[in-house]
Amino acid sequence: MHTIFQHLLSRLVGSIASSEIKWLKCAFIHFVIWRYGINIDDAKETNIDAYRNFNDFFSRELKDGIRPITGRYCSPADGTVSAAGIIKAGQIFQAKGINYKLEKLLASNDIEHLNNGSFITVYLSPKDYHRVHCPIDATLIAARYVPGKLFSVSQTNAERVTDLFADNERLIMEFDTQSGKMMVIMVGAMIVAAIQPVWRKQPYTAREINETTFETGVEYQQGDELGAFKMGSTAIIITENSITWLPKSNQVIQMGESLTL
Repeated sequence: MHTIFQHLLSRLVGSIASSEIKWLKCAFIHFVIWRYGINIDDAKETNIDAYRNFNDFFSRELKDGIRPITGRYCSPADGTVSAAGIIKAGQIFQAKGINYKLEKLLASNDIEHLNNGSFITVYLSPKDYHRVHCPIDATLIAARYVPGKLFSVSQTNAERVTDLFADNERLIMEFDTQSGKMMVIMVGAMIVAAIQPVWRKQPYTAREINETTFETGVEYQQGDELGAFKMGSTAIIITENSITWLPKSNQVIQMGESLTL
C-alpha cells in the first residue's frame, strides 16, 4: 500500500510538473527557486517564461563551459557525496550501520568481478543540476531499468531505511572502460516522475523491467550526458578496479569535478 501511495503521489506531482499552464508553471518554478536557493544564473536559459513546463526547468541545461571536466574520473552530477569506498564481500556501505547487497542494487547475480571494486554515491538535492554525465571515457554495452519503490533518498533516509537504493526505482548502465567494467546507476526517489536516458525519446515507466543491449556499444566521452531526473535523486558509480576517491562523505561536489588524484 505504501508503494502504491508513493507512485500515485509521484505521478500526481509529475502531472502538475508537466503542466504548460503559464501561471501554474511559473508559480511552481519561482517557489522551488525560493525554497531551495537555486542559482538560475548557472542555467543556459535564465528566463523562467521560456521553459515549457516545470520539468523542463528542473532538467535545465547549464551554460556551456560552466562545469570544467577534470581528473581521471569526474563527478557525474552536482550533489553531495553520501558514501564512498570499497565493495567488500558483495556489500556496499550506505550509512553508519547499514550496508546493502550489490547484487540487489544491480538486479543481477553476476557480481564476482566487482568484488573489491569501488563505489561512490552522489545525492542530488532539489537545488542541484539534474542531469547525469559519464565520469570517464566509456562504451555503453547494456542498460537495465528496474521499477521499485520511491523513498526519499535524503541522508536522513539513508541512515534509517535498509536497502534504500537497492529497493528504489533505478536505471543501471553498464560500461566497458580501459580500466575495466563500470556501472552508473540513476536511482529514482519520492516525487521523481521519470528517469530519462539520452538514448530514449520517452522516459521509462514504473511498470516492468526493461533491458537493452547495445550490440556494437555506444561510445561516450568523459562529461557526455547520460540522462536526466525530473526531481532530486541519486547517482552511484561502481567500478571493477579499486579506486581511492578524493571526496569525503558529506562533501559538496559539482559535475565535472575530479573524483580521483
